Amino acid sequence: MSAQPSLASLARLPSQDPAFYAREYNNRANVPDNATHMAHWAELSRQVRKRAGWLEDLSYAGAEPGPHAADERLDYFPAEPGATDGPPPLLVFVHGGYWRALDKRDHSLVANALPRCGVSVAVINYSLCPAVTVETIVLQAVRSVAWLYRESGRLGHDKARIFVGGHSVGGHMAAMMLTTLWPRVGRDLPADLVKGVVSVSGLHDLEPLRRADFLQVDLKLSARDVDRLSPAFLPPATDAPLVTAVGGLEPGEYHRQTDLLRAAWLANAQAPGAAHVPMPDRHHFNVMHDFADGDSPLLLAVRRMMGVA
Repeated sequence: MSAQPSLASLARLPSQDPAFYAREYNNRANVPDNATHMAHWAELSRQVRKRAGWLEDLSYAGAEPGPHAADERLDYFPAEPGATDGPPPLLVFVHGGYWRALDKRDHSLVANALPRCGVSVAVINYSLCPAVTVETIVLQAVRSVAWLYRESGRLGHDKARIFVGGHSVGGHMAAMMLTTLWPRVGRDLPADLVKGVVSVSGLHDLEPLRRADFLQVDLKLSARDVDRLSPAFLPPATDAPLVTAVGGLEPGEYHRQTDLLRAAWLANAQAPGAAHVPMPDRHHFNVMHDFADGDSPLLLAVRRMMGVA
């Protein structure tokens, strides 16, 4: 059996050539029929939004909204009645798009199967680069999770069972929620507010994105941003479980990003409910289809993490 790569080797960038990172991270170029897959997301999402009982465009901006409050909205899909005993757990989902594209409405498909399994789902929106910085977007995600904790009584989910998941840079932000020192955000917030994280095709080391010109033109990441906003190089606040997945057809950098976080957060990767889900036939776009399938290995792992298997 070959030895697992060390944390130091995983943290070492494979190349100094900016063209390497342009190739590795340009997902639309790597999957030429990406529009077909995103159209499938949109159709599944439309079907979910045809159901009754969900809440659209709830503001999480708080009592003192800031300059980007119009973007700070979420859609809330409650667990189906009778699907669980007592208040259901909540999955907060953060979409991808390199912080500069897409919308929560493209990702309602995450609520296709989970409410039937006894899980409520919140899909958040946030502002987009280059109008705001990546740090601003991370802080918006923090506000959304804090708001959902505080509004649990009104919305009906269990505030003691809040989990965060995301795809691509959404996986980055989900991981960042586990590095957040919640009592510093609000004295009413517990240190273990987030009970687990799922990062699908997540980006956990931002330095390669800073080196990819097609991204950096909008993201404008600094070396300081990389240090402060790369979850693989930050300590998790708790040992809550980590579920990861990455498509077998994705570029090597996406596999390194996932392996890096798992090696850095070893206790979280080995906690009860943690898992790494192989997805051998998936690329960066069709990995999302598994979020809509209640029997997919991905969603089964998420449900086990949340205690609703």
